[in-house]
Amino acid sequence: MCKRVKVSLALTLLAAQIMGSAFAATPAVAVAPQYDTSHVYVAPAEVDRFAQSFLATFGGKSTDQVVVNVLPVPSSTTSQLLQTPAGTVSLFGFTTPIPHPFGQERNGYLVKDMDAALKAARENGAAVIVNDFPDPIGRDAVVQWPGGVNMQLYWHTKTPEYAAFQTVPENRVYLSAERADTFIKSFLGFSHGKVLVDDKHAPGVDIGQAKGSYRRVDIESPFGRMAVLVTNGQLPYPFGHETTGYQVADLKATLGKATGSGAKVLVPAFDSKGRRSALVEFPGGYVAEIHQLIAVK
Repeated sequence: MCKRVKVSLALTLLAAQIMGSAFAATPAVAVAPQYDTSHVYVAPAEVDRFAQSFLATFGGKSTDQVVVNVLPVPSSTTSQLLQTPAGTVSLFGFTTPIPHPFGQERNGYLVKDMDAALKAARENGAAVIVNDFPDPIGRDAVVQWPGGVNMQLYWHTKTPEYAAFQTVPENRVYLSAERADTFIKSFLGFSHGKVLVDDKHAPGVDIGQAKGSYRRVDIESPFGRMAVLVTNGQLPYPFGHETTGYQVADLKATLGKATGSGAKVLVPAFDSKGRRSALVEFPGGYVAEIHQLIAVK
């Protein structure tokens, strides 16, 4: 190998090392998965029906419902947490119009330090689309990751004490091939996460496509689990509307509880690579993926 080629290769490897280590320079800001929530907005008339159905399906309890302004501009909503062994929901029933861009964020992550979290998000490629603002128990902000993925960040004046989940839910993110790698790199740097599986030939049935395959990337971080679904965008309803996947021990029994409490099964149970899944719509329109793990044949 000539000297010029050796130098070029060395510079390439050095650049790769620098790029890989740059994200590690940002601090770890996650608290734990049980402090992270899926955001659900429903009409005020559907709030109680949704809460009853969701808790009947997964178990758990609700915090007291309050009427409050949770935004940095005038607004009013009912607000409560539905805490279940399979995941937590922040439930909102706005009685006023919902100011942009709220309602478009898929979930909320509790962070140890808001200033450090926003700095880390920016350094890892996110845009802060709602600057941090005070709420009744701390501070909030909304960030957008490459690919248009909106998330809310929380900081609480006093960190609550919640029991760990029995099964950690997965944040389901649908992205195009053009933006997926950029998103993954950005989010891994911010979350201090790792890729568990990068399946470039996951079966299309997972996303409602009878033929073909797609890319599925499973990520685990101190914030919890994430499934990045890289698709061609040709998704039959309701795929892509679900933002969270909930793992249960017995899918058939769980679906029975769901339908018995007012939910509708939109996609009946199907098997695919180690899991049995279904998609369900709860009162108020919230669509969720529910799955159990099964032995791989």
